[in-house]
Amino acid sequence: MEPPGTAEVSCHTHHRHTRRRGHARPDSGPLPQLPSAARPAPVEEIHSHPSEEPTLSGDTPAARPTTLHPPRAPWCGIPTQAGGAALARPAARGLTRLNALTCDDALTALLGCCHSRRWAERVAAHRPYADTAALLAACDQACDDLAAADLDEALAGECRSPLPLTAARGPGMLAAHTALRAAHAEYERRFGHVFVICLDGLREHEILDEVLSALRARLGNDPAGERAVAADELRRLARGRLARLAA
Repeated sequence: MEPPGTAEVSCHTHHRHTRRRGHARPDSGPLPQLPSAARPAPVEEIHSHPSEEPTLSGDTPAARPTTLHPPRAPWCGIPTQAGGAALARPAARGLTRLNALTCDDALTALLGCCHSRRWAERVAAHRPYADTAALLAACDQACDDLAAADLDEALAGECRSPLPLTAARGPGMLAAHTALRAAHAEYERRFGHVFVICLDGLREHEILDEVLSALRARLGNDPAGERAVAADELRRLARGRLARLAA
């Protein structure tokens, strides 16, 4: 048997528990504010590097390691004005190029100056040359050492000098051509090789008269004398061609 007042107390207690578990009344006042940690973060536009994109869990992964590129080789070219790709270095010219040529290439270049292979081999063998003066001195020495067969070979490689165009357009063109052809034919018949002469330093309008007068004068030489003159003219021709090659 319960003591008096116990049932009443239990009833009130049960009523209080029921009210606590029920819903709040509409007029019970404003809802309590959630703490800041529980509020949803505002939606913001994310601008990030692809390596820093957030994951589904909201965590940002650590930055990816930077790719290290190997160092570039030192640049040796010449830039264009627009800053484009480097241009190749220009090829060496003149005496520097002649000194650097292979033996076969040097012989080919020198045979264009004098058509004696022995002469070309002698000049090529003394490379490298310090300057043009040393090259021309070697040219003179190689010419002096040419044997009769070497001189014949050099003369056989020469050809007639063409008539200058300015002279051909001047007065007496037909007469000049006729006289020049006749003199060349007579010279070749008499000495057995073409007429050679160095015309370096002459002006174009002076060439025709010089060739004609030299032909007529040398036609009077004996074969031995003319051979010596032709050898000296070949030396002068080779010097001039070598100087242009080394320029």
